[in-house]
Amino acid sequence: MNKLVLLRHGQSQWNLENRFTGWKDVPLTEKGINEANNAGRLLKKHNIKIDKVFSSVLERANKTAEIAMKALEIENLYENGNLIYEKKPKSK
Repeated sequence: MNKLVLLRHGQSQWNLENRFTGWKDVPLTEKGINEANNAGRLLKKHNIKIDKVFSSVLERANKTAEIAMKALEIENLYENGNLIYEKKPKSK
């Protein structure tokens, strides 16, 4: 059976400050990095297989995906050490 896994980005600096982020490109906090690692470990623990990763162009989303997939240890998602994923174009 196919599954769709939705993973929200980890805590960003502006989340921590209770500020609205929108399209502002704000980095993850240490907590956000830990959340992404934990998400990847949970996916691995539950034997969830990932075939493709789609992400927005924002750093917090990309870093969350990269960290989580690295923790999941799925080699087919990497090429030359970089995560392969589809980026959704930023709307204007």
